[in-house]
Amino acid sequence: MTEEGLYRYFKRDISWLSFNYRVLLEAEDEMLPLYDRIRFMSIYSSNLEEFYEIRVAEHRGVIMKKKFAEETAVEAEETLAEITIEVNRQQREYYRIFSKIMSELNLNNICLYQDCRPAPFHENFVRNFFNEEVFPFLAPVMIQPDEVRTFIRDRRLYLIVRMTKKNKLTGKPDSSLGYHYALMKIPFSKVTRFIELPQHDGISYLMFVDDIIRANLSTVFPGYVIDSCFSIKISRDADIYFEDEKGVNIVDDIRRKVKKRKIGDLSRFMYDSAMPDDFLAFLCEAFGIKTEDLVRGGRYLNLQDLSKLPNPSGKILTQTIPQPMRVPALDTENSIYHITCEKDVLLHFPYQSFDYLIRLLRDAAFDPTVEEIKITQYRVAENSVVINHLISAAQNGKKVTVFVELKARFDEENNMSTSELMRYAGIRIIYSLPGLKVHAKVALILRKNTEEGLPRTGSAYVSTGNFNEKTAEIYSDIALLTTRADLIEDIKNVFAVLEGKQFTPVFHRLLVARFNMVDELKRLIHQEIEHAGQGRKGRIILKMNGLHDREMIDELYRASESGVEIDLIVRGICCLIPNQPYSCNIRITRIVDMFLEHARIWYFYNDGKEDLYLSSADWMRRNLSRRIETASPILDPQNKQQVIALLNLQLADNIKACLIDDHLTNNFKRDDSPQKIRTQLATYEYLKP
Repeated sequence: MTEEGLYRYFKRDISWLSFNYRVLLEAEDEMLPLYDRIRFMSIYSSNLEEFYEIRVAEHRGVIMKKKFAEETAVEAEETLAEITIEVNRQQREYYRIFSKIMSELNLNNICLYQDCRPAPFHENFVRNFFNEEVFPFLAPVMIQPDEVRTFIRDRRLYLIVRMTKKNKLTGKPDSSLGYHYALMKIPFSKVTRFIELPQHDGISYLMFVDDIIRANLSTVFPGYVIDSCFSIKISRDADIYFEDEKGVNIVDDIRRKVKKRKIGDLSRFMYDSAMPDDFLAFLCEAFGIKTEDLVRGGRYLNLQDLSKLPNPSGKILTQTIPQPMRVPALDTENSIYHITCEKDVLLHFPYQSFDYLIRLLRDAAFDPTVEEIKITQYRVAENSVVINHLISAAQNGKKVTVFVELKARFDEENNMSTSELMRYAGIRIIYSLPGLKVHAKVALILRKNTEEGLPRTGSAYVSTGNFNEKTAEIYSDIALLTTRADLIEDIKNVFAVLEGKQFTPVFHRLLVARFNMVDELKRLIHQEIEHAGQGRKGRIILKMNGLHDREMIDELYRASESGVEIDLIVRGICCLIPNQPYSCNIRITRIVDMFLEHARIWYFYNDGKEDLYLSSADWMRRNLSRRIETASPILDPQNKQQVIALLNLQLADNIKACLIDDHLTNNFKRDDSPQKIRTQLATYEYLKP
């Protein structure tokens, strides 16, 4: 790649930080109820935690020559420097917004104690709570630089205490003995992060458990005078690399490596920025912390815990989320299968109820004409109703095959335990493929035909999101239910690939990554270029979570230069740079709101014929080259127009949508239109029966 070529793409991780900053901006939106803004602060922190565990850890691995990546050590160091600058900037914004929100809590008669001891009327409660509920679980460890280092767990909050010994005669600090340091983990599994204190004069009081400990440090260290106390936390490398060699049992390999995740290399040491330099220098020496590992924070760390902040006002300070709607056409008929025999059905989650998929599986489990069910599972909900119905089907004599992707990051253990449960129930389990992740979200229900000699009939379910009833409440996705023979045949071929029965499948309608997806996408883009070149309209709308693949970005640049109008609706990473001579016809919209925008929709005008696809795939290199993904065409004209209308609603959003510029700035779309469109609420209105 030439130097000039490098500047045609945003860096992936800097782009992601722009997205996470957009999440943080929701916490500053005064149109939102207070506790919804607090929830976005929690989401921001949780996102950043995973970013350090995976992305930053990968760059550090390259520098230490422990990981292979498509960058040099020098490039990794440059990227880490940029990340540190941007994260430190965002952290300053984060604590500014946090302080502002705490002030607004006070205006609503909710006081979260900060940076101070409790008021006199709470001192006895705090002291008693500490002695009874906290103190028994504290296990402070004295720290000396020349001793064996105490291991610090990731995702845990610690207090570092600096103190001096008391003079036995005077009881005053004896400075001649120097400072002593102690490390103390907050007992997160034994006590909640936020403690509700008794109300006083109509005001509700809350307190960080860390502050309750700070207020009682003299009880923990009776022979010392406390000098100061600060919070610290670390992040560790949580990525897992699996062996793809023959003879390696992938289940055993994953179990072994998931356990090692807890002791991965350091990727971030976060500390209270009020800590004096000499205090910080001591910690760096004691724990082998390098300067590049340091990330400045505030007094309170691990603020993803804000999602658990008690709300004494009840639901007053939260927005009311509309309940998933029923679909009358599916409720008037006992069998969803019979409805799909007449017409393809689209389901929009969470706007419409996920219960229809549950019902489809439940009916299949008891339908005497159903012989076989095949389904993929990427992220499985705990105590999943979907899994329960698959087990029921197997127990009712159906042949059930489930492909379980064990390599779904942070869901490996849950997926393993769930697959074992299914296997014991008689379900055939197929595990991860070597060198690949299976990210497709497809299901197939095959029925025996009552007329002799005819092939089995069936129905298929293709979705942009997981078979997960929990995420279906907060992720915005679309699913297609169909009995079209050509689509069913294609999905059979997908499962044949997963089962190792087919290595060169032919797909007629479905686009499948690693087989025909990239070639077909290029053909569709070139088709728009050709139309534009002949003076006709060229138009592309692409909605996805991430755009990173440089080969596909270059195709979009070529289309833009040819006069094709392109709108990208990209929630997260977007490495395409807009507003350049080669991208002047490309606009990038980002939407962050109450639901996570998760659907992938691809639209190509095609001289008025309008090709439209639903997909599980983002245009990331991993999705297009290292995963099994699917994209299904929407063929029913009515369904097609419905999805196009929803895409246009997203492009018209002038409340929650931002335009991303060539500096990765989130510029809120504000126009003079008297009609204010918040696309997620507008989608509810549009889909109302």
